[in-house]
Amino acid sequence: MPAHNPFKAALAARQPQVGLWLSMADPYLAEVSAGTGFDWLLIDGEHAPNDLRSTLAALQAVAPHRAQPVVRAVQGDTALIKQLLDIGAKTLLVPMVDTAEQARNLVSAMRYPPLGIRGVGSAVGRASQWSARADYLDAADDEVCLLVQAETVQALGNLDAICAVEGVHGVFIGPADLAASMGHRGRPGHPEVQAAVEGAMRTIVACGKAAGTLTSDPALARRYLEIGCTFVAVGVDVLLYANAARKLAADFLGAPAAAAAPSPETRGAY
Repeated sequence: MPAHNPFKAALAARQPQVGLWLSMADPYLAEVSAGTGFDWLLIDGEHAPNDLRSTLAALQAVAPHRAQPVVRAVQGDTALIKQLLDIGAKTLLVPMVDTAEQARNLVSAMRYPPLGIRGVGSAVGRASQWSARADYLDAADDEVCLLVQAETVQALGNLDAICAVEGVHGVFIGPADLAASMGHRGRPGHPEVQAAVEGAMRTIVACGKAAGTLTSDPALARRYLEIGCTFVAVGVDVLLYANAARKLAADFLGAPAAAAAPSPETRGAY
């Protein structure tokens, strides 16, 4: 079976991919989300209460559907990357990558020897369909997709070098952490932050890599797609539920839904 990762192929072809963030850490809701029409779904292991087993359950729930799963690791740990790949994650998003050296280390963790340091245990892994994919070891390096998050002033200063790392397929701009790094914590909509975000996106695209981000502001999401972002998440499952539930409560009980909703200045700050 040849290497196949539809999400990676779409990024390489610069086909815009619109996604949804899965922070509820529940495979049942992941399955519901997978059937809604989104191109990709982010299974969040950094800020959502996902562990290896719940991530596996989400991958299994999404598998029959067209939507492609992307797994965000809690950090760029070599052992954890090995486990996530072995349970069948093909595309990983790794937070807080500030330097090209960090990016190179992540590329190495994603690849088998002699090109990398990924431990070879695929025979008992879901990734190889428990050895049913006889050619998995030959196809795996081409199949995996690495996305790194640039979300600090340091990362933006090193952005050209990070983009130049072979094996990094996309760079995700994290507006909330970038805002904090720039002295505007909680205000990703600040003009200075937005200027930095757009500048970074243009740099990533000019370097030939896929640019991505997350925002729940529809106007911003469309703007990012217009300037060349390839993968953009436009909402978060738990916030969609929370806001809908608050509105429903307000409609019937007078609960303060409006006060709980995010303002345009803080929208997307997760």
